[in-house]
Amino acid sequence: MGVKLYKRPRLKNPVMIASWPGIANIGLIAVDTLREALKAEEFGEIEPWDFFYPQRVLIKGGVLEALEFPSSKFYFRKTGKQDLIFFIGEEQPAGGRSVYAEGEKAYQIANLVLDVAEKFHCRRVYTSGAAVAPIHHTMVPRVWAVPNNPDLIAEIKKYENTILMSEIEEREGQGNIVGLNGLLLGVARKRGIEAICVMGEIPVYLQGLPLPYPKASRSVLEVLTSSLGIEVDMSKLDRWTEQLEQEIEDVYNQIPSEIKKQLEKLKQVTYAGPAEPSPITEEDKRRIMEDIDKFFKKRGRGIE
Repeated sequence: MGVKLYKRPRLKNPVMIASWPGIANIGLIAVDTLREALKAEEFGEIEPWDFFYPQRVLIKGGVLEALEFPSSKFYFRKTGKQDLIFFIGEEQPAGGRSVYAEGEKAYQIANLVLDVAEKFHCRRVYTSGAAVAPIHHTMVPRVWAVPNNPDLIAEIKKYENTILMSEIEEREGQGNIVGLNGLLLGVARKRGIEAICVMGEIPVYLQGLPLPYPKASRSVLEVLTSSLGIEVDMSKLDRWTEQLEQEIEDVYNQIPSEIKKQLEKLKQVTYAGPAEPSPITEEDKRRIMEDIDKFFKKRGRGIE
């Protein structure tokens, strides 16, 4: 069990950006889009044997040739402004009770990722995921941010279209991030590495469906590129968003009219600031979340 490095690139105080699959793969899509756009080069991996079961058994000529496991790979890219290390996990090492990593295996893999961050003297780690929110799918998703160090709060408040999770009204200063995208923040703090998790909003009625949500991935990518001082072409995410519009509308139109009537109010919600009264109360938002949850449980979390 451990990290296998194919090469040791010379990097100057790089930033690490890590992500695993999650709701609608919002964070994973954002991070992988950035990796592809920068043509980052693979340079290592976490060996899978102690974390995953094989996805496939490859047979050639009637003989077992290899076992195929979920990948957990490291990439690097030297840029004019900021050297970067990417870590992309194809799957979270779930313990059986959840699709998200938990327990000893999760802690081990988080530490292996951070071993590489420390080896290359990373000055910061970003993780990314999804934030289930009472928003309408026609809105521009915000980015929720959680730092592992209070000294980072002032910086985060300068990010456009971003809000600290602790400052969202209905959360009363509290919150949690499931899986490795959140666990890595805590392990990084324990090891003295500053880290920030950025999460793109997804409408509550789209969670749990087998659809990506690149609209939120774009919001996350905008925050990452802005904070890193990097420009990338986001037209691929825009085209993907357009392609999915009809599927999302089809899902939305199957929601009962009494619930959809409440959801329509979300179109009027703005993020101009606390001085502007909202057309929908926090109690309204809670009721919408509860009604949507009941509807999906009744339908077995699926819409056809």
